[in-house]
Amino acid sequence: MKQFIFFSILFGYTILIRGQIKVQQTKEFINDLKQITDIMVFDVTSPVAAARYYAYATLSSYELMSTQDRKLYPSYVGITKLTLKDHELAYKNLKNKDKSYRYAMVYTARKLLPSGKKLLPLMNDLETFLEDDEIEYIQQFSDAIIQYANEDGFSQLNNLKRYTPKRGREFWQPTKPAFMSPVEPNWNTIKTFFLEKPDQFLTKPPVKFDLDKQSEFYKLTLEVMDIGNQNHKEKNEIAAFWDCNPYAISQIGHLEFGLKKISPGGHWIGITGIACKKARFALEKTIFTHTIIATSLHDAFVACWDEKYRSDRIRPETVINRYIDKTWNPLLQTPPFPEYVSGHSVVSTSSAEILTIIFGEKFRFRDITEKEYGLKTRKYTSFKQAAEEACISRLYGGIHYMDAIIEGEWQGRAVAQFIYQKTQNYFNYN
Repeated sequence: MKQFIFFSILFGYTILIRGQIKVQQTKEFINDLKQITDIMVFDVTSPVAAARYYAYATLSSYELMSTQDRKLYPSYVGITKLTLKDHELAYKNLKNKDKSYRYAMVYTARKLLPSGKKLLPLMNDLETFLEDDEIEYIQQFSDAIIQYANEDGFSQLNNLKRYTPKRGREFWQPTKPAFMSPVEPNWNTIKTFFLEKPDQFLTKPPVKFDLDKQSEFYKLTLEVMDIGNQNHKEKNEIAAFWDCNPYAISQIGHLEFGLKKISPGGHWIGITGIACKKARFALEKTIFTHTIIATSLHDAFVACWDEKYRSDRIRPETVINRYIDKTWNPLLQTPPFPEYVSGHSVVSTSSAEILTIIFGEKFRFRDITEKEYGLKTRKYTSFKQAAEEACISRLYGGIHYMDAIIEGEWQGRAVAQFIYQKTQNYFNYN
């Protein structure tokens, strides 16, 4: 009997230790990803480019993990546009798997990010746990992912025709304070992972520009203006929390300086990490969850940007200042690209839909993502609640009309559902 009790205790203790190790591995992976996020904030990476970097970095980790167990972790090859040659998919038994998966992600980010050299200390630390032949294998494997990334159209963007703001009252124009050029007008040329084409899920056309006081457009404009004039404490806090504008400029007299912030995709990557830690996910499931969110973010942004530069709609700030009240200012600084549809609405809805599939409809969490930027933690009972708040924050902040938010939600949901249909078998492991 004593012997039975002893082995029962030993078995339980072993299970506990293994569980703690798995949780620690997950935390380390998320911490690595946070370092990658910090570098993108430092680089003032655009929202669309940030999603692309997250996608390839996490994909390197996932695909390496896939080589260790194809049955449990199927490759993205064949289900996405990702292509890898047979020799690049060759199997090699990795002795220190958790460090190997992390190294693949960090190595890829190091190669792709403009300031990726800041990841060298982390890379060097991980290399101390790996054998030389493992390091060589992981680098060669990740280089194949990087090569694919280099052929997705990103490197050709600077060679494409420059964007010139259109003439006409209804079209987007640069906004104060910096009157910046539009961000990535040719992003719809970037290769997607899942979507067959950028305009696969076309939204309804935006409400027609019309300054008649009885028109739907004028009423939408007044709605933005009136909410801004309310100066409602809770609405202002929601707007600030979901601002996620890497291009914010502060102006004091004749001096201007940038206020570096996280991107919308970075915010949802942060939420994904929070959820994985709370659910005590093992490293493998954490890697999958981040990869499916990151690649979905990428495709959602491509779809959104395709519509932005098709409709090319003017921002509320410009309309109000020109035709209604030249002294009015939005609570948030207007981002430098066309208004329709709302990017945050697209990617927040898409991310929330997928996270709900993984974690369930009712998943309470504290969102601490913006804490380091001086904002209070917010609590949510579900990912969809968080996404709904992110969407409406664009109205509260004075940077989007309501129809851009509604249609953005529709597009994000459509993208997520399509991706899930293609990948649902990937969700079936514990």
